[in-house]
Amino acid sequence: MQDDLREYRVTREPYYQPVADEIELYEAAYAVRMPMMLKGPTGCGKTRFVEHMAWKLGKPLVTVACNEDMTASDLLGRYLLDADGTRWQDGPLTMAARLGAICYLDEIVEARQDTTVVIHPLTDNRRVLPLEKKGEMVEAHPDFQVVISYNPGYQSLMKDLKQSTKQRFGALDFDYPDHATETRIVAHEGGIGEDVADKLVSVAERARNLKGHGLDEGISTRMLVYAATLIGKNVDPLAACRMALVRPITDDPDMRDALDSAVTTFF
Repeated sequence: MQDDLREYRVTREPYYQPVADEIELYEAAYAVRMPMMLKGPTGCGKTRFVEHMAWKLGKPLVTVACNEDMTASDLLGRYLLDADGTRWQDGPLTMAARLGAICYLDEIVEARQDTTVVIHPLTDNRRVLPLEKKGEMVEAHPDFQVVISYNPGYQSLMKDLKQSTKQRFGALDFDYPDHATETRIVAHEGGIGEDVADKLVSVAERARNLKGHGLDEGISTRMLVYAATLIGKNVDPLAACRMALVRPITDDPDMRDALDSAVTTFF
């Protein structure tokens, strides 16, 4: 049955630069199959970390991008019509639990709470998944693990996890890397020299200081890689920064001017 997960195997090592002891802590959590929660701002490396760990552990990775329209059936599965009548189609959560993959629910707070509660039986000592529509109780494969992520900066009364969900997980906090580490990441991923990457990171740090003072979110590492990739393709650095860093995060004219000024300071 592992052949069914062939397309979910991470065959090439995803580049990941550790910032603390998160790799060792995750390995310890996986060893006891502890469900894990990754918390941090958008674009700081949470998804890349999960991909790296799946590769390092040699486990398939089934990723679900959560959204407010996602139903329990989207996770669990449903009956489908075909030429022979009806057949059951496992959803991504069921497939991962049945066959032994890491199931990564990205930005889980975007899903409705009545949808996310279906993971509860899988994230305690029971490690089972009831499929009520099919009348089946799926016992989780020994290799199965649930990993969820979300951005605490977007928490609200309407978009937060229940305590009954949170307390089933171990948690790792993520943030933007320190200057030197982020410079190495941007240089590697963007295919540029560290001198240019250093300037990009400096621009991002200026912008991050404006979070809560006109910006909802700072410039992410992901955005820096976008800018670096453009610069690596011989796009003018000023134009690349405006397109990849400034214009996406704000429409406020004064804030754009402030960020454009930060860009011209370094470029």
